[in-house]
Parts: sequence; structure tokens; C-alpha cells
Amino acid sequence: MDIKDSITKLLKDKTILVTGGTGSFGNKFIKTVLDNYPIKKVIVYSRDELKQYEMQQRLSKYSQKMRYFIGDVRDLTRLSMAMNGVDIVIHAAAIKQVPAAEYNPMECIKTNINGAENVIEASLANNIDKVIALSTDKAANPINLYGATKLCSDKLFQAANNLAGTSRTRFAVVRYGNVSGSRGSVVPFFNKLVTEKAEFIPITDMNMTRFWISLDQGVNFVLEGLVRMHGGETFVPKIPSIKIKDLATAIAPNIPQKEVGIRPGEKIHELMCPKDDSLHVIEFDKFFIIRPSITFSTFSNDNYSTTAVGEKGKPVAVGFEYNSLNNPHYLSVEEIREFLEKVK
Repeated sequence: MDIKDSITKLLKDKTILVTGGTGSFGNKFIKTVLDNYPIKKVIVYSRDELKQYEMQQRLSKYSQKMRYFIGDVRDLTRLSMAMNGVDIVIHAAAIKQVPAAEYNPMECIKTNINGAENVIEASLANNIDKVIALSTDKAANPINLYGATKLCSDKLFQAANNLAGTSRTRFAVVRYGNVSGSRGSVVPFFNKLVTEKAEFIPITDMNMTRFWISLDQGVNFVLEGLVRMHGGETFVPKIPSIKIKDLATAIAPNIPQKEVGIRPGEKIHELMCPKDDSLHVIEFDKFFIIRPSITFSTFSNDNYSTTAVGEKGKPVAVGFEYNSLNNPHYLSVEEIREFLEKVK
């Protein structure tokens, strides 16, 4: 059975709840499962009534399979109510903008850490089958508050597998880099500057590199994680890197670039598998798994070298690091242009 067949089998007649379901990832994930898999129902859990209304209009043909909950992950009671009868939870809600988190640290902590704890408690109380939390490259050796809160969140979801005891609930994490075209990303910003005929394209640092992934790829990687997971692992995809100056050239080849300095909390290069974690990293053909450093009382930690669908991996060398600078796969300017055209 190939992995898509495994996903189809897993999702058949299942109810899925997506926190932050009206965000870029939530929109794409929900449409993907509605279009391609025999699910029973999708529940959108988010704070913004306008975005929920707009989503209802876009997905009106699926109205019989859709439910909408106005709610915040900070509200455990509301979250628990929304999860009644749910089989799978995808936790995508977060405060994600790095500068916003730096200037509003307590709000970031309340959503990204306290909210993660609430998702865990509500999932356990409702006997959810599988929970996947979305992480970020910024959680690896974090230097900004957003990354630090997501690292805390990752650790909470790993340790939650011990809280599950003998129940069926299992928790895992998916970590990946910048999503091309997502809200708040640099692509819409550069496109806006082109439309406005800006005098220059601001580049925070001419040496800056980033991992690069499309929304479709991110959604599919999460779906694959649902069937691969044992519980406690962090899944990291093998994806290409780009140079930010090459991205600017691909989008605006005729506009000069100007270095303007990095923003608060910003890294020059991004990291997904830190050197300090190399003892726990297992490499597969198209992804890595970072095993949890803790042991679980109810199931073995020894099975991460083989996924739940039988894919086999092997440990990386001690000192291995996977970052956007040493990544062997870079996109050229032309490849970036083709990529952007494909994901329009």
C-alpha cells in the first residue's frame, strides 16, 4: 500500500479539527482533504468570524461536511467542546510573525505555549486518536521569542505521549521552513513592491538564505506524518534552500536591491535539525525524524528507525546539522521563478 492509500484508509469516515483553520495552512489543508479524501467532517476552530464567513462561501459545496467554531486556543472549555467526537487534530494556530512576537511577548506565550497545553488537555479529555502540531525552523536553536515558544510547544507535544497513558491518543510534530506565498511571507511583500513600482527591493541581508516549501507540499507532508507517526517524533522534510537576493531577482529582475539590516529576532540562515540533536536524528529518503530525547512509559522508543508505514531510515553522523546554508539543494533564479509560477 503506498502512502496516499494509507492516508485514504486512515481518513475514511474520520472527523478532523484544525486549530487556526482559516489561516494559509488551514485553508489549503481543509480544501485538500475535502477534495481528495473520504472524510466524515472537518471542524474549523479559529478566532476570526470574517475569515470563517469567507471560507464558508469558498467551500459552500462542502457545507454538509463543514462545522465552524469561533474560539481561541487559550480557552480550554471551548476547545474541549469543539473536540467532542473528533478523531484527528491538526494544531496550526499560533502567533507567527517574528517582530510581532518580540513586541508582544506575553500574547505570544499565551497563544503558543498555553494554547498548546490546552490543545493537549482537550485532546486527552476527548480521546483523540492522532494529534499533529505544526512547528517551525525557528524552533531549532531559537534566537527569537516566536521560535522559543514553538520549541516549548514542541516539547509539550512530545511529553504529552506520557500523559496519554494507555489511551489511544498519540502526539507528533511537523517542522518545516518558509511557506511560499503564505500570509505575511516575503513573496506577497515583494510582489506588492513591484506593483507599486518601488525604487528598490529591501533585502535584510545579502547573504540570507531560507528553506523553501509550497503550501501543497506542507499539507501533504502533514498528511503523510499522520500515517508515519508512532508518537513523540518531529518530522522534518528535505526541501530546497533559496537565497533571498535570488528570490528578489526572480520576482523583480529590473528593480535594484538595497540591504536594509535584519529585523528583530531574525536569523541569517535557518536551521531545522540542530547539531546538538544529531544523536536523535534519523534520515529517510525524503525527510528526517528527530526522535524525542525522553522515554515513554507506555510504548517503546526503539521503533523510530522504521515509520508506521514501514519506511526505513538510518541515524545521521554525530555533529550532523541541516540548515539552509549547508543544504545541498539550492534553487536557481530560474527555478525560483518556475516554482512561484507553479504555486500561483
